[in-house]
Amino acid sequence: MAEFATWGVIAALGLATFATRLSFLALLGEGELPAWLRHVLNHVPPAILAAIIAPQLLAGAPGPEAALDGPRTVAALAGFAVALLTRSTFAAIAAGMAVLWGLTLL
Repeated sequence: MAEFATWGVIAALGLATFATRLSFLALLGEGELPAWLRHVLNHVPPAILAAIIAPQLLAGAPGPEAALDGPRTVAALAGFAVALLTRSTFAAIAAGMAVLWGLTLL
């Protein structure tokens, strides 16, 4: 029974994902996105990147006892600096990963 429930959840999430992606096509059709929506969508990639990276910076126990992890914090700061200088998400990720790998190998 648990396997059936797992597949049901996977199917439901797949349909929900499909519905949200289809909604833009169905509602807009051949039209152009409104200016306010384009402006909001410009902030989605940095927000997602921050949501992925922020929990990785904290090591140890959750809550107030958490502390910054040294190499990951330095890598995040390097990526942030590259992002400010280049305005490129790819360059920021590449720089952060290069710094993290370099510090991990030391």
